[in-house]
Amino acid sequence: MPSLSVLYLDQNQLTGPLQFQNISSSQLKYLGLSVNKLDGPIPRSICNFTKLQELYLSSINLKDKMELNIFFQVKELQSLDLSGNNLLVSKGNINSTHHKFSGLYLSSCNLREFPDFLKAQNKLQSLDLSNNKIEAKIPKWFCNVGKGTLQYLNLSFNLLSGFEQPLKVLPWKSLYILDLRSNMLQGSLPIPPLSTSYFFASNNNLTGKIPQMICNVNSLQVLDISNNRLNGHIPHCLGHFSSFLSVLNMRNNCFQGSMPETFIKGCSLMTLDFSRNKMQGKIPRSLVQCRMLEVLNLGNNNMNDAFPFWLQSLPELRILVLHANRFHGPIWNPHTRFGFSKLHVIDLSHNNFSGRLPSEYFRTWNAMQMVPAKDKAQPEYMGIQSNYYKDSMTVVNKGLEIFLVKILTIFTAIDLSNNRFYGEIPNSVGNLKGLIVLNLSSNSFMGHFPSSLGNLTALESLDLSQNELSGEIPQQLIGLTFLEYLNLSHNQLVGPIPQGGQFSTFEISSFEGNFGLCGSPLLNKCGHSEIPPSKESSFGEWFSWKVVVIGYACGFVIGLVTGHVIISKRPNWFVRTFRVNL
Repeated sequence: MPSLSVLYLDQNQLTGPLQFQNISSSQLKYLGLSVNKLDGPIPRSICNFTKLQELYLSSINLKDKMELNIFFQVKELQSLDLSGNNLLVSKGNINSTHHKFSGLYLSSCNLREFPDFLKAQNKLQSLDLSNNKIEAKIPKWFCNVGKGTLQYLNLSFNLLSGFEQPLKVLPWKSLYILDLRSNMLQGSLPIPPLSTSYFFASNNNLTGKIPQMICNVNSLQVLDISNNRLNGHIPHCLGHFSSFLSVLNMRNNCFQGSMPETFIKGCSLMTLDFSRNKMQGKIPRSLVQCRMLEVLNLGNNNMNDAFPFWLQSLPELRILVLHANRFHGPIWNPHTRFGFSKLHVIDLSHNNFSGRLPSEYFRTWNAMQMVPAKDKAQPEYMGIQSNYYKDSMTVVNKGLEIFLVKILTIFTAIDLSNNRFYGEIPNSVGNLKGLIVLNLSSNSFMGHFPSSLGNLTALESLDLSQNELSGEIPQQLIGLTFLEYLNLSHNQLVGPIPQGGQFSTFEISSFEGNFGLCGSPLLNKCGHSEIPPSKESSFGEWFSWKVVVIGYACGFVIGLVTGHVIISKRPNWFVRTFRVNL
């Protein structure tokens, strides 16, 4: 096909050797064969593609090492993707001096060092060396690779410890995406070029304070420096320095002090994650300016504040986590309009919240009232509409603390555990038919077990333990076919445990501490007629009563004898002690 210029064959099940024949007059400019099951080496006849500009051979399952040298002989080749193959890179490659790439994608190629041929690549726009085994420091010469042209640089998931030449600001002037996450970077936080929009430096060993120079990078859309050992105060400029900033993730560091207080009108924040730090103070009211905010995670800090009722006015809020702080007081105010119409996850656990939950409280939580479609062919995740960042969080689900690397848009959860709520559990909870996790444990809820919970057909985890609930377990719960975890222990529940459905899978620990319950899986059966008094038990009761009487009688006799002996032998001591006139 001499006129063919573009050929996509990616992501198929093609097998056998790769062969090129009669291609001297080929007009092919783009060839995609990624994600197939090809065999054998890359044939040298590939050099005869005289007009080939883009070649994508990632993850083609070659058993032998792929020689990089051969691709320098494809004269017009500009973009090359060999990711996911076992690559052989020769040192001192002469041909590379005259061949300039614009895009090189060498992810997951078992590389152990930076390839020497990169020294001559001064026109690179995209370079991906992620998921290799490159260790030690980034060499000085590497900072000149595509210094004026590089827009995308991915060095993530390697063993890099830092830069050989310390730099206040990294040198790539046109950089748009910089990904340094999941390495072993030490020292202070490197400052990306002013042109950077996406900057990832999470999961490293960075220490010290955030340099004030970060405030100059006002084109940032995503700043993710989570899971390091950074400390000090968070620069207050991060609340207003960039009108483009969508994601600010500083989770799991050692930051202290208060949150930035000057979030500006027109704020573009969609994700704000300061969880697992040492933050103090209150949630700034200026955060209400961030009308696009979807995720607010302040869990595991030392913040001391009342419940921020004004958050209900944020129309896009989906995830609210205030877990393990010192928040206090009621979470319901009759004078505040109800919101949270798009809320998917709320975690207020391990605080000092108190008060009742009126039935009106959950009526406007519309997103939790929709039963999720779990059979979607393509799962959708929370986060900005790009492949570069997805939201993540820690949740307690099915009794276990789980870190969700990605959060499905169908995931919904309410965790109000370990607070001081009291009163009855409102029946309106039963309207949240899309709810997957419900945890109200370790409070002072009382009254009857609400039968409306039987309407939560999507529920997978239910924990009402350590409360003061009374009455029987509603039979309606048998209809919860997705329920995998149930904990009703240490309440005041009575009557028979429902039988059938998922209840046949729960163990004794789900019901222990409820002395009025009976039926499987507990040992005590339901109904008095099933446990007739036996002769052994009657004899035991008679025997216990006799033992008590005999014990008292023996004690009385021994006391009299002992007293008589003491009085007769030592009358003076007895008189001094008890002042008795004999």
